[in-house]
Amino acid sequence: MTPPGVPFFSSRWVECPPHVRELPGGLPAGFRAAGVAAGIKPSGRPDVGLLVSDPPDTVSAARFTRSATQAPPVLLTRERCTLEGLRAVAVNAGNANCATGPEGFETAARMQAVAARLAGVDGGQVAVCSTGVIGVPLDGDAVERGLEQAAGALSADGDEGLTRAIRTTDAFEKQASLEVELPSGTVRLSAQAKGAGMIAPAFSATLLCFVECDAALAPETADLLLGVCVKRSFDRITVDGQLSTNDTAILLCSGASGVHVAPDSQDELRLGEAMDALLRQLALMIARDGEGAERVGRVVVRGGHEAAVEAVARAVADSPLVKTALHGADPNWGRIVQAVGAALPGAAPLPVDVDIEGVAVCRAGVAVPHDHQDLARRVRASEVEYVVTVPGDGAETEVFFSDLGHEYIRINAEYTT
Repeated sequence: MTPPGVPFFSSRWVECPPHVRELPGGLPAGFRAAGVAAGIKPSGRPDVGLLVSDPPDTVSAARFTRSATQAPPVLLTRERCTLEGLRAVAVNAGNANCATGPEGFETAARMQAVAARLAGVDGGQVAVCSTGVIGVPLDGDAVERGLEQAAGALSADGDEGLTRAIRTTDAFEKQASLEVELPSGTVRLSAQAKGAGMIAPAFSATLLCFVECDAALAPETADLLLGVCVKRSFDRITVDGQLSTNDTAILLCSGASGVHVAPDSQDELRLGEAMDALLRQLALMIARDGEGAERVGRVVVRGGHEAAVEAVARAVADSPLVKTALHGADPNWGRIVQAVGAALPGAAPLPVDVDIEGVAVCRAGVAVPHDHQDLARRVRASEVEYVVTVPGDGAETEVFFSDLGHEYIRINAEYTT
């Protein structure tokens, strides 16, 4: 959550569309949520959340981790839920319920059944999400007590409580509420997200994101919008290049505003622009919160073909040498060249171009004279942009990444001890 007086759209890389207005909080029409402390986190902070869409004709869409070691909550939701008709989400933090065997699947099923009873919906309409430490059995009794407490606290202003309940190593809350002007009427859009570590650019993160909208959409439209927006947001960030077991993004559309968004309409276009900006800013907030991070980098790679620029962008964004240089505000562009060369072996000598914050530092693989003091000043900013050009035409991609410093090591060295 951004501090008071600081706009949600705070990054220079994400523009707030002109038809979007930030709201102080609250959920769109038809939604209720709550977050409570159930004793799963040792800190005693909120760790169980419940999100409910009351209208029976709610439409939904979902995306999940690509990991081969998916956690039971992900497996259960994918296997037992009608993903275009979800009406509730039961979530816990502090324990990922992953690598927990059949018992973990049974615990996830218990979460689903309890949430369905409390929300008054079918079990197949409840998605289950968990995040936290891997390989530790999840206390089903604690989760059930938490869901019962959360059901009693459900409110249209419960988005902040839900956001608090899904945090793990997050340093700050990540949520937003927006008002969106469409040609057919005004709708509301909100989202709550978590993520700070185990994040890589393939929608593979210790990442949860719940998006609510009170527009009425067809299931195919909801699925298209979520898929496109995830590809341009959570697919484009990395903290440490580590593929998570639990990441999930869910879009729920209650239709309670009475505004119908038809496929291939101006309504769909404008709603998509709003959702795209919302998720991209949330993704950047996750990168900025990269477990001790102080800066966010954006690497843009142009030239070659799609596979080549993607490989280069990921190599630069995940390079510990590049990331530590970013942390120390050191414009050490040689590390970028090294990462590019590692991503495209056998192409030597590679005539790569590199620009940092608009300053040319390398052309055709050779150093370019520049003002070192001016560049050092530029990279002390909270956001730093790198542009890499490789031979060829027609392809371009981007990846946002956090720096890597001492605090990341401390947090992950002590995570289970």
